Amino acid sequence: MDVVYEDNHIIIVNKAPGEIIQGDKTGDKPLVEIIKDYLKEKYNKPGNVFCGVIHRLDRPVSGLVVFAKTSKALSRMNALFQNREVRKIYWAIVRNKPAKDSDRLVHYIRSVEKNNKSYASLEPTKDSLKAILDYKVISKSENYYLLEVELHTGRKHQIRVQLSSMGCPIKGDLKYGAPRSNFDASISLHSHFISFTHPVSGKLIEVTAPVPNDKLWKVLAENVK
Repeated sequence: MDVVYEDNHIIIVNKAPGEIIQGDKTGDKPLVEIIKDYLKEKYNKPGNVFCGVIHRLDRPVSGLVVFAKTSKALSRMNALFQNREVRKIYWAIVRNKPAKDSDRLVHYIRSVEKNNKSYASLEPTKDSLKAILDYKVISKSENYYLLEVELHTGRKHQIRVQLSSMGCPIKGDLKYGAPRSNFDASISLHSHFISFTHPVSGKLIEVTAPVPNDKLWKVLAENVK
């Protein structure tokens, strides 16, 4: 487990692709339980250890996830996320060159539980929610482009479906139009940077996560403008 920030109230980890935040039907041990074990051992805590889930990343996505170590931090961090007072920047690798080097994408996203998939349209549809993100091309290799994406809303699979809708599916994301999967079943989407006002101390927290240990990620990260 890669801990990138920790204090008395919160802990931020750099999630590896393939890890799950909370338990699901696979029965695999979730990150929240791994963190509880870490805290129990590090601080020699008897009994149950508190670790609150504030937000989530899809299983194949890597990068920053914030957890609460106290109930006070959990309720206050939940409010920050709900009020959109958390800045989140992602990096995404795509094969197709975007029509514009930078742009704002606005869609209306409808999520379908049955197949665990989201659908984006340019006009509102029944049960859809408005989704907004900004992107810009920040690096490129011979065959791929690295996009920096800033989320302004938090919809299910938002980055995945919005980039796919503009003709740029994320590398490895078969669900949203990529032609091939990645060797490790990941998708090339990384929660790279997060900033917010600390829920207890009030100080500004800014954290960056290193990219996955993968040759293409490393090459593109080194070439960032």
